[in-house]
Amino acid sequence: MEIGKPAIAVFDSKSYDRDCLSRASAADKLDLHFHEFRLKPETAFAADGAQAVCVASNDVVNREVLEHLAGSGARLVALRCAGFNNVDLDAAKEFGVAITRVPSYSPHAVAEHTIALILALNRKIHRAFNRVRELNFSLSGLVGFDLCGKTAGILGTGKIGSIVGEILRGFRMRVLAFDPHPNQEWGAQNRIQYVDMSTLARESDLISLHVPLTPETDGIVNEDSLALMKPGVMLINVSRGRLIHTKALITALKSGHIGGVALDVYEEEEGIFFEDLSGKILQDDQLARLLTFPNVLVTAHQAFLTQEALSEIARITVENVLRFVSKQELLEGTVL
Repeated sequence: MEIGKPAIAVFDSKSYDRDCLSRASAADKLDLHFHEFRLKPETAFAADGAQAVCVASNDVVNREVLEHLAGSGARLVALRCAGFNNVDLDAAKEFGVAITRVPSYSPHAVAEHTIALILALNRKIHRAFNRVRELNFSLSGLVGFDLCGKTAGILGTGKIGSIVGEILRGFRMRVLAFDPHPNQEWGAQNRIQYVDMSTLARESDLISLHVPLTPETDGIVNEDSLALMKPGVMLINVSRGRLIHTKALITALKSGHIGGVALDVYEEEEGIFFEDLSGKILQDDQLARLLTFPNVLVTAHQAFLTQEALSEIARITVENVLRFVSKQELLEGTVL
């Protein structure tokens, strides 16, 4: 470790993490130690001697890990993401470990990926791409539908969900929304109507999920809510995998009730997403089954992956670490 520079252990770091963090303003004031493996009880020793650790959404920051970090001198865990369901906040408080996150890096990145998934799923772009590469130029089975005139349901109208709603209005869709804290002024400005959950489920031709994972939203798409949805509905999830009960979703797909599904997240994605498993046997039977459906499109948690988002994540993370070690106030809205 470099003398005079605060040591930071960065876990689950990919090439894009290393590039952006290293290039962030004032990053040269930190001694960054990049680890490709995830933080978990078995790897927490890699943070020994560091004043802070930097983790991603699939790292394990439970009581055992936090106790080890506190004992080895680390007093800050900086999340490179908005979600924090992988962190035991009570244990962090008990052991005196501060937790920060990046609450908003680029809502446009995630919203635009949502639209990309909707268009690709509807117009069968993924299937057409594979066909053409095999010189199959048939159009059979590639029929989609006009978004114009259809009804979209937005579940959650925070920064990302509201942008998605506005873009879909640009397609001249009727847009319904549900949020426990509705922004009626925004809804009126964009001609978006807030309704209850059951109305949204019954009337929407496509439903896009944009809510955090909480005890109330865990499994919010389940057997009962799927049964309420229109036959042929398209379901999009770029938020958290556990919003959807995968077994119930598979049953609805097998019955033909669901017209199509696009997922950028999966409830058991740890150890799968962000990794190259192309030479291995996929051990997750539910994900393997999902991938067999021609009307299911999966991306590996890449909705955030734009230059702008990565740069903002790096900027906030580095600035918070520097503020922490110099005992300055942390950035507003980032402390959990």
